Amino acid sequence: MMKRVIYFLFTIGILMFWSSCRKDFDFAPSSGNLEFSKDTIYLDTIFTNIGSSTYNLKVYNRSNDDISIPTVRLSQGESSNYRLNVDGLPGKEFQNVELLANDSLFIFVETTADIQTLALNSLEFLYTDAIEFDTGTNSQKVELVTLIKDAVFIYPDRDNTTGIVETLTFDVDGDGTEDETTLQGRFLQDSELNFTNEKPYVIYGYAAVDDGDVLTIEAGARVHFHANSGLLVTNNASLKVNGGLSDDQELLENEVIFQGDRLEPLYENIPGQWGTIWLFSGSVDNDINYATIKNSTVGILSEGNQNAVDDKLTITNSQIYNSSNFGILGRASSITAKNIVINASGQSSFAGTLGGKYNFTHCTIANYWNNSFRQFPAVFLNNYITDANNMNIGNDLMEANFNNCIIFGNDNPEIGFDNISDNLFNFKFTNCLIRFQDTSGFFSGDDNYLTSNSDLYDSCVFNDDPDFKLPFENMLMIGADSGANSEASDDFIITSDILGETRTSPADIGAYKSTIFTED
Repeated sequence: MMKRVIYFLFTIGILMFWSSCRKDFDFAPSSGNLEFSKDTIYLDTIFTNIGSSTYNLKVYNRSNDDISIPTVRLSQGESSNYRLNVDGLPGKEFQNVELLANDSLFIFVETTADIQTLALNSLEFLYTDAIEFDTGTNSQKVELVTLIKDAVFIYPDRDNTTGIVETLTFDVDGDGTEDETTLQGRFLQDSELNFTNEKPYVIYGYAAVDDGDVLTIEAGARVHFHANSGLLVTNNASLKVNGGLSDDQELLENEVIFQGDRLEPLYENIPGQWGTIWLFSGSVDNDINYATIKNSTVGILSEGNQNAVDDKLTITNSQIYNSSNFGILGRASSITAKNIVINASGQSSFAGTLGGKYNFTHCTIANYWNNSFRQFPAVFLNNYITDANNMNIGNDLMEANFNNCIIFGNDNPEIGFDNISDNLFNFKFTNCLIRFQDTSGFFSGDDNYLTSNSDLYDSCVFNDDPDFKLPFENMLMIGADSGANSEASDDFIITSDILGETRTSPADIGAYKSTIFTED
């Protein structure tokens, strides 16, 4: 037994001595033969003083030798607005970075920059630098490029001592008293009540329109929201969005765009990046024309005022995409919508809840949501809520009229109803293309789904292919084979479609006049 122990220790000693003499753990200086996953890193567009996403570079040692890179540094050194992380270590310059034979390492890159310190009076600035590897004849580099845009920033105050962010106080209940809320944000000052197209607007928290004020947003304006941020229009206040068509109608460059504040392509179509445009109960005469609202939690939340002489919200020639909950959510409200397109909503694209008054004409209300399972149809109507005591509180659905509309999606059915008999529940679909197929007879006991009832469904087309161009990419134009073609009622024709194309009788159903798709 003792001999075996001695033999084992002797063997271990030989192995340790042999490994300590190996030369392949010695790191030779880099010879300038590094390879990279890319020769230029484009960090995409950011706003001034807002940090970028993190981008990565992979560095390869294709040789059979372990090497040491003498220096890895930013060309501008410590003054650079870029930041590096090399093998887990942050900094702007690194010495003797070791890299094993046929191995690789990751370098992560970020940037934050103030455009005013880079280019005085410039609205955007192309900022560049480079990552240098080694020096002299062995020097190699990878270029860094990002576009920095100036913006108008609107954000609430923060207490320097407590760190508490300012919250909004306003008449929530309509009883004439001010109520403190937990909504972070502030009211717009008089000088901020006109958004122009000169610079983008970046909003942190809720930018609120105070009692009696009107926020006007000019054609071509771009409004960006940080997470959990949005617009709030309070009692007796109004929102006027005055977008328009451009010379090239398909570009819609003069429209007003509401979206998140991350400009990188990764965030282009991610839902739920910001809150909502909240038309609070008591706000009046809100008009939205030629706008695109995308990547919100709720595109537009319109509350109350169903009996207003002028509808609380009139929205025309607008698009709402990628809402994590609802495209438009009405609560006991009044909405007129013409030539609008809604698509890709985590719940419903349009929900008229707790009653109200709604009129949609030549609209495409679709829901091709593919981020998760959804429980609600593209269009959902109800006339009550259930309180904390499990009691139903009803309110009249005075009218919900859908004329010459497409209501479709990747689920069946794409219409849904939930009502109590104690309150009015008036709705009607006229000359609409609707996805509703009840082959199992599941809805046969609910008169709301009785499609043969012309008082509810007048001259509607069911389940024919709308022939959308690319519905999962929010391209809801209809083609030559659409079941919506020439099926509109002359009684409700709007003379131009959302792109300004003239409609003639017999017109097509939906927001777009049909076209012949061509191969790109």
